[in-house]
Amino acid sequence: MAESSDQKKSSKKGDSSGSGGGGLGGFGQGMQSWSLIWRILFVAALIWLLLQIPWGGPEGRTISYTQFKRYVEQGRVAEITVQGEQVTGRLKNSWSSPPASSEGSQSQGGSGASSSTAQAQSQGAQFVTYLPTFGDDDLLQELRDQGVEIKTRPKGEGENLWMIIFTLMPFIFLIALGFFFMRRMQSQGQGIFNIGKSRAKSYDRSGKRTSFEEVAGCEGAKQELQELIAFLKDPQRFRRLGGKPPTGVLLVGPPGTGKTLLARATAGEADVPFFSLTGSDFMEMFVGVGASRVRDLFDQARKNAPCIVFIDELDSIGRRRGAGLGGGHDEREQTLNQLLSEMDGFESHHGVIVLAATNRPDILDRALLRPGRFDRHVTVDMPTAKAREAIIRVHTRQTPLGDDVDIQELARATPGFSGADLENLVNEAALLAGREDKNAVDRDSFEQARDKVLMGLRREGLTLGKRERRILAYHEAGHAVVAAKLPNADPVHKVTIIPRGRAMGVTQQLPTEDKYLYDKEYLVDRLAVILGGRASERLIFDTSTSGAADDLQQAARMARKMVVEWGMSERVGQLAWGGEQEEVFLGHDLTQRRHYSESTADEIDDEMKKIVASAFQRATNTLKENRSGLDNLANRLLEREEVDGKEVLKLVTGENGDSDADSESVDKASVGESSGGDSEE
Repeated sequence: MAESSDQKKSSKKGDSSGSGGGGLGGFGQGMQSWSLIWRILFVAALIWLLLQIPWGGPEGRTISYTQFKRYVEQGRVAEITVQGEQVTGRLKNSWSSPPASSEGSQSQGGSGASSSTAQAQSQGAQFVTYLPTFGDDDLLQELRDQGVEIKTRPKGEGENLWMIIFTLMPFIFLIALGFFFMRRMQSQGQGIFNIGKSRAKSYDRSGKRTSFEEVAGCEGAKQELQELIAFLKDPQRFRRLGGKPPTGVLLVGPPGTGKTLLARATAGEADVPFFSLTGSDFMEMFVGVGASRVRDLFDQARKNAPCIVFIDELDSIGRRRGAGLGGGHDEREQTLNQLLSEMDGFESHHGVIVLAATNRPDILDRALLRPGRFDRHVTVDMPTAKAREAIIRVHTRQTPLGDDVDIQELARATPGFSGADLENLVNEAALLAGREDKNAVDRDSFEQARDKVLMGLRREGLTLGKRERRILAYHEAGHAVVAAKLPNADPVHKVTIIPRGRAMGVTQQLPTEDKYLYDKEYLVDRLAVILGGRASERLIFDTSTSGAADDLQQAARMARKMVVEWGMSERVGQLAWGGEQEEVFLGHDLTQRRHYSESTADEIDDEMKKIVASAFQRATNTLKENRSGLDNLANRLLEREEVDGKEVLKLVTGENGDSDADSESVDKASVGESSGGDSEE
């Protein structure tokens, strides 16, 4: 059954490719027949050339001219052929064994002579000699007197052909090389005759389809696409009310949120032709190819209407025009202009819906985003806790789980994870469980997988000195103590001084819920937690180390956002100062002037320093007030290298710590920004 289904699938693929390519199947058969003809001609030409080569050279033994003259005088020569200075002859049958010289003939034994003579009874012996350069006027008369048959052959006969071949050999090689590359390009769909053809792949509806049931965590986007599919299946349902289908639907969202998966599910659910390609498929080294491929794509789409065209990574051809540093007239803009014209130009194209995906909507051209081209912008954002739970359930359908695994708890423990991150988490947990030869993936496997995804692999070969290890322990303990004591900080989930990835140690914090708005009180406490490691170093060792480099960068970024973008400084005021210039797009903002004066810039710098200094002082005061808890936690880290959140709370405050900390989540962003990871310099 499997073989028959595969055969059906392959046959249908061939049918679809032939119909979609405008008779490419017949063209392929024609190319195969021409290929056979070329091979036959090549073999025939090779055989003819081999037959023309004088492999053995002149036949017979080479003798001296003196010996040749002696044979003529003795009447032994039957016939000769003269070609230039070369003389090829045959002795008479009665003189079939010519010695190389007279001395040689005298020294030969009787047995050798008799065998040579017997061998030549049926055919005269052949010999070769060469005429002297000074000439011999008596030779011709002697040959006539002895009755020798004389034949002549023009000098250079048989050599002209090879001279021509060797002269033309480089050109023949270049032509053959060009023919080889052209055939190779044609076999890959890049021939000179189809280089401007579209590379869109038609979705095989006979194979395994991806349905919307396999897509979890983005219900709003699924609803928009299901409405699109409903219009294609039953257009009269909407047209009777005056509704028109959207020309284009743009999927926007961070990487890994499932945009391409949604497009694949749309292809599986829609009972219409579906063409898919990426933005880079339009571009080529030849000028004008991109625009030509856009035209060919929409020509195919109109012939198969109603249909859907999916363009992944639209930003590769849809970038803003006129923003480059090298001018605006380039191949990419030619392709974009053609795409704009095809989507909503002078000619209508009813029944063709363009579906595109990108994670950089900020750099797309405005003409591409207007209604009439991409009417709908569907945002596929990071999944919420409920969406993460649904995604994990989808990815664990084929995974045996242990009794101690709580998917709801695991979903709460992974905020900031995209759908791709969650799939990777489940896969890493399964690999770790398989490495330990477990029958099911338990909670410990998921914990190890989450640490691996968040912090990287454990660096087994790194060995720290006693003093460095003690500084590292107090550094991480400083983060944890400040986080445990400040009221608005996220609870601590785990503290470790085990080197992982680029971090020497990490303090993981637990947001009690997904946060989308951050108040000033939370940010101030978070700044204090970030600077808790540096404050602990100064308090205990009265020094500063390079391990706080990442903490200082995070603190500077957060303080600048608080002052410049979020208006959380009383001195600067409720204004946003140029936050839109954070990401410069290829020279578009390079020539724009700064939106504030030098005096305002000085005030911004002063406010940033003030906020950071206040947070550092607050962290220092908190550690001084909880010095015993700091020492207890640091000693426990030196002893065990890793301490969980419950024990941290118990060591710092003396409480049991039976809160929701262990069941809550570790924010992927907070591990990198507010965890205070001691980076290696």
